[in-house]
Amino acid sequence: MFRSLNIPGSALTAERFRMDVIANNMANAQSTQTQAGGPYQRRSVSLQPMDPRRQDFQLRLSEQLGGLPLVGAFAGGVPAEGGVEVASVRRDPTPPELDYDPEHPDADEDGYVAYPNVNVLKEMTDLMAVSRSYQANSAVFDANKNMIITTTQMGR
Repeated sequence: MFRSLNIPGSALTAERFRMDVIANNMANAQSTQTQAGGPYQRRSVSLQPMDPRRQDFQLRLSEQLGGLPLVGAFAGGVPAEGGVEVASVRRDPTPPELDYDPEHPDADEDGYVAYPNVNVLKEMTDLMAVSRSYQANSAVFDANKNMIITTTQMGR
C-alpha cells in the first residue's frame, strides 16, 4: 500500500535535484574562472526510469547528490518500482561566449573574456517547468497519502 508513495516520491527527489543544478547554473552565470580553469560550463540533468532490481541505486543517487542524505522515496530503503532517478549530470559542450573587455582581469592576450555558456532566460524557463513538475508530483503524493489515510480509517 505504501509503495504507491514511492513513485511520486522518487520524482520529487529527482526534480529537487534538477532545481539545485539549475540554481547552480544561474549562480555561476558570470563565473569566468573555475578551479579547473576557464569559465563555468552549464550542467544539465538526465533522468531515467528506475530499475528497482539494482542494489546500487541508493548509493549512486547519494553520490550524485554530493553525499546528501536520501529523502522521500529513498529514505526507507524500498526501491521505487516505476519511479525515476538521476541518470547523469552532463556539462554542456557549447563554447563559451566571448566578450571584448581588455580591462577585465580574465581577458586573454587579445582582450576577450570567455563567459559561461549559461543563458539565464533558458534557466528560468527550465526552472518553471521543473517547478510545475514538482507541484504535480506533490499533488499525486498527497492524493495517495489521503487515500491511504482514508483506507486505514475505514478499517476502524
